[in-house]
Amino acid sequence: MSELSSNQRKILSRMAQTVKPVVQIGQNGLTDAVIKKIDLSLICHELIKIKFISFKDEKEILSQKLCEALSASLVRIIGNTAIVYRPAEATPSEQDD
Repeated sequence: MSELSSNQRKILSRMAQTVKPVVQIGQNGLTDAVIKKIDLSLICHELIKIKFISFKDEKEILSQKLCEALSASLVRIIGNTAIVYRPAEATPSEQDD
């Protein structure tokens, strides 16, 4: 995924203010089930928040690895919450228009 510009980050951060965290990273870390849940959440919502309950010291590294694995962009990390964005894929009906 291409890097977001500072203006895009600002807009997405503003949009994420009303979004509640949909995934929590607990003591088991980034398991396959958690990665799949995040992938499904990005398909549905494009912009999500991920709350770090454990691994708070490693949240930057884990967020970057997660974004690379899912072809997403890390908008920013506020406290123990990461904001992640991935644009929705165009459906065949949208491509025909």
